[in-house]
Amino acid sequence: MNTPQRRQASLGFTDETFPAGTHMCLIYDDEDERRELIAKYVNAGLREGEKVSYFADTMPVDEARDWLAGKGVKMPEDDQLTIASAEETYCPNGTFVPDEMIDGLGGLYQGSLDDGYAGVRASGEMSWALRGIPGSERLIEYENLLNVAFRTNPLIGLCQYDARRFDGAVVLDVLKVHPKMIVGGQVLQNPDYMEPEEFLASRR
Repeated sequence: MNTPQRRQASLGFTDETFPAGTHMCLIYDDEDERRELIAKYVNAGLREGEKVSYFADTMPVDEARDWLAGKGVKMPEDDQLTIASAEETYCPNGTFVPDEMIDGLGGLYQGSLDDGYAGVRASGEMSWALRGIPGSERLIEYENLLNVAFRTNPLIGLCQYDARRFDGAVVLDVLKVHPKMIVGGQVLQNPDYMEPEEFLASRR
């Protein structure tokens, strides 16, 4: 059976376009570079007519809104752009439950299409997972599940990991569950990526 052609979209920081369902990681150690790239990514989603969700953790939501605006992101008057607390989004009841988060993203995708948006893109700062929140040890399981979920609910996802805070073992696992990685402002095929089924088998 032929796989249907997916909508291509600009990420804002590279001339290439990428299909809906692209799951990327940004492993960074330069805050200024991160902010520049994320602002372009958010702005491109707004221009593409997508529903855009940003989950902030390193600063309060209002401050994140201000820095995005300061980087040239045109804040829409409607709800096209949502900026929310990462911890409250991923752990709404004080516990991280991957399946519930996956279900929520699926609902966001389908609801956004119903509302007339061209697609959905999201980006989350993943440092919330370093606080010992119950369930946060399932972070890599969640990232792997996203690769399955994006097959039927093709969001564009960009997960942010601060290399100065996450240890090397976690970073290696992060690479195994992200098909694409961002290096120097370019999106590269990740040579360490494992298909979801292969990754699960390796953990048994």
